Amino acid sequence: MNKAKEIQNFLYSQYFTDGLRITFGTVIPALVFSWFGDLQLGITVSLGAMVVGLSDTPGPLSHRRNGMLMCTAVVLVSALITNLANSVPLLLTLTIVLLSFFFSMFAVYGARASSVGTLGILIMVLNIDTADHTASDVVAHLSYILAGCVWYMLLSLSLYQVRPYRQAQQELAESIHNVADYIRIKARFYDIKSDTDKNYRDLIEQQIIVSEHQDNVRDQLFRSKKIIKDTTKIGRLLILIFTDIVDLFEQSMATHYDYDSIKEQFGATGVLQHFNLTIQRISNELDHLAYQINANKRPHSLYNFKTDLERIRAAIDNVEKTHHINTLALKKILINVRNLIQHINNIYGYFGMEPKNSFRKEEPDHSRFVDHKEIDFKQLRENLTLKSTLFRHAVRMAIVMGIGYLLSLAINVGNHSYWILLTIMVILKPGFSLTKQRNFQRLIGTIIGGIGGALILILVTDETALFILLLLFMVATYSLIRINYIVSVMFMTPYILIMFSFLDMNTLSILRERIIDTLIGSGLAFFSNYIILPNWESMQVQGAMRKLLIANYHYIAQALKIIAGHPLSVTDYKLARKEVYITTANMASAFQRMITEPKSKQKDAKEVNKFVVFNHILSSYSVTLLNNVRGADKASLTGEHVRVIRKTLFSLAQTIKLFEPEEGADEFQEVDIGVPHDLDSNNIDSEESRLITEQLHFLNRIVVDLHKICERLINQHQPEKVNSP
Repeated sequence: MNKAKEIQNFLYSQYFTDGLRITFGTVIPALVFSWFGDLQLGITVSLGAMVVGLSDTPGPLSHRRNGMLMCTAVVLVSALITNLANSVPLLLTLTIVLLSFFFSMFAVYGARASSVGTLGILIMVLNIDTADHTASDVVAHLSYILAGCVWYMLLSLSLYQVRPYRQAQQELAESIHNVADYIRIKARFYDIKSDTDKNYRDLIEQQIIVSEHQDNVRDQLFRSKKIIKDTTKIGRLLILIFTDIVDLFEQSMATHYDYDSIKEQFGATGVLQHFNLTIQRISNELDHLAYQINANKRPHSLYNFKTDLERIRAAIDNVEKTHHINTLALKKILINVRNLIQHINNIYGYFGMEPKNSFRKEEPDHSRFVDHKEIDFKQLRENLTLKSTLFRHAVRMAIVMGIGYLLSLAINVGNHSYWILLTIMVILKPGFSLTKQRNFQRLIGTIIGGIGGALILILVTDETALFILLLLFMVATYSLIRINYIVSVMFMTPYILIMFSFLDMNTLSILRERIIDTLIGSGLAFFSNYIILPNWESMQVQGAMRKLLIANYHYIAQALKIIAGHPLSVTDYKLARKEVYITTANMASAFQRMITEPKSKQKDAKEVNKFVVFNHILSSYSVTLLNNVRGADKASLTGEHVRVIRKTLFSLAQTIKLFEPEEGADEFQEVDIGVPHDLDSNNIDSEESRLITEQLHFLNRIVVDLHKICERLINQHQPEKVNSP
């Protein structure tokens, strides 16, 4: 995608839409009250609107509405308690500690609840004030914040009523872009000059992003009764496109081979260049499709892949004739490439269908694809233990926020030392690696943004020009805050400085305070991860490994069901597939965090890396096996296939049992599937049957290797278990 189209795509994206909505919702109250001569009051109302706006993350309407209502309640309670404690420093310190702990524990209930808790801490920090206020002042202050919250909620919900499908459409387009990037990395495997190991690392990292966005799309599509029950074209279209994109992603995972061997065998023939070019074109086609969906245009294809497929076919025939090499591997890759193209053609075809013709013969039960979580206080109680990562984080947050406040009293930097607390609140994360990353981003963003903001205030004196810049910086801040935090902070700092300049404050002095306070807060947040209930990824990684093995076990078991002649529902198959995607992404993400921790804490990093790579190979070959088994003639499925797959599942079960289940985790249950005896009479020596046998034996070897890796990991930690009290 060229730069002009990338910029256009961003302007159509949900990130830019969110940035505009939050900016508009925040600025309007300030402008209205400024018109009536009370800008300070308008800023208080805008504060309420901004906070609820930040909690308004993408998702189903009911979740967004409940999140905003909960945020409003949390904000009012936090502001009230903080204002009541303001006059007594000791009581205020205790309040900061307790509220920081309480709101940090909201993360138990998921990302949306976690953001609401963070905003509760934000309001607490912004309401710290040593000045005396009467009860009527406090009530008035809370009323203005409430007015801002209500104003933003009405704005957001009204916009949804105007375009109810828009957010799901934008998230779907983003998901397609992620899959396009994944396939673009796959294309590099057919470049004889590329580094295979680096490609694997990039592929696994991209799979994390793909899984995250696909989960967001599921959340928006399958939780919305309006979309699921909708019989109009747009509602059905979104679900059909997403279903094919997930199938396409599965197919792209199935295109997994011994790439080094393929390069060695076919690199000199030139045939791999044709594969590389065509797969890159597929990724370009997906980017083009995503852009058109995002722009709300009727999609039209970019390439005619018929000529690409014919060119590859001719190149394969030429290799057979000229080099006399067995090209079965190339033919299998060609079949997978053809299937990818077919999925894209299916999607383009949906736009010409009537709504009544867009239903499929067998539709999955969409409600089973999303987790149905409720606010359960039992879940909170179960996390009130040092074994819980979130509890340790909440305790750490409470202690560091308390220390940060006492430091702000002891160190007289200026009148805005609450920036120490704001920095701690934003930077401090449950894991070391996330805190380290956010620390760097915050520091660099603040310094660069601060210098830029100071130059703007020196060079630009016209208030209208400054106000336009303020709006642009606000939109950039809120648009980028979820996708590029460091750039978001670069825009946030000048926007804050310009805002203070309108309040006739010494902005250069404020800039100095902000930079010094950011340094202090960053230092506190960073070092607290070392000394206050540290939480290293190596302590958690075995739980993620066990979950991934279980997901792969149940996915491979689907093949046994098919071979045994048991009916396989679309829903059960796709749920097993979804679990593999999610647990694979979680495992890869855990490993990425692990290798950014201090070297002394990276226990077993090499073995865990091998586990991640082997599991990626296992998942990819499992997808290929399932595709072949589902499309195979029943006569090609034999008793030998059953014996090998049962042996594989048994080995995988033994590997799973090496790991102790986490507290509260479901017990692992092995599958017990009856197999008809007449399968032994299937002795057809077909190419299809030999291919399935070959794949099953390869899967078995991978599982055996995985068992050895896991056994070494467990044995290395065995002395620790024996010596522990």
